[in-house]
Amino acid sequence: MKLSAELKAFEARLGHRFASPALLIRALTHPSLTSPGRPSNQRMEFLGDRVLNLVIAEAVLNADPDAAEGTVAPRYNALVRKETCAEVALAIGLPEVLRLGRTHLQTGTRKMQATLGDAIEAVIAAVYLDAGLDAARAVVLRHWQSRIETVDADAKDPKTALQEWAQARGLPAPDYVETGREGPPHAPVFTIEARLTTGACETASAPSKRRAEQAAARALLSRLETSDD
Repeated sequence: MKLSAELKAFEARLGHRFASPALLIRALTHPSLTSPGRPSNQRMEFLGDRVLNLVIAEAVLNADPDAAEGTVAPRYNALVRKETCAEVALAIGLPEVLRLGRTHLQTGTRKMQATLGDAIEAVIAAVYLDAGLDAARAVVLRHWQSRIETVDADAKDPKTALQEWAQARGLPAPDYVETGREGPPHAPVFTIEARLTTGACETASAPSKRRAEQAAARALLSRLETSDD
């Protein structure tokens, strides 16, 4: 099986030339395009997620040999979450080669965060199946290394940090209330308000509820910590 010029260009950006091109094609095949003779990338995504987790766990430990588990865990979580995977997918032009069904092409699924995150994990699995763990590790580090080097020393989720701030002052956990939703069904933008029982609150908007909650928590925590100074 020969790859198209477009897929060869993607291989170059990825940093791996496939001995078995069929693996790459399967990794780029969304479930919306599945047929009896054309399996999707779902099983590969499952495997690629585990390979990515192993490589990143190894990398964050190697980057800071003296760090405690409580320090490296938030860094690890920040590096393997779907948002980060989707950012990597966008950076290497994966949306341009992702194979989708007609309806998903029309609805914009090609750029949805979960779709891209799953697809890059499937591509990692394809590299692993094609050439083994060392090759997969090389691809992951090629595209995650700058993120590993710059991940915040305290990459704790803002919602966790805000909850700990509240608990330290004898307050209940914050509430997160959806106050707005705009945009089409395939690309909504959520507005979330983070609230404390003291009346303090901040709002933020993002393409997913989780990211909007995090942004609202970050904004509220920033204001609270400023007022504490």
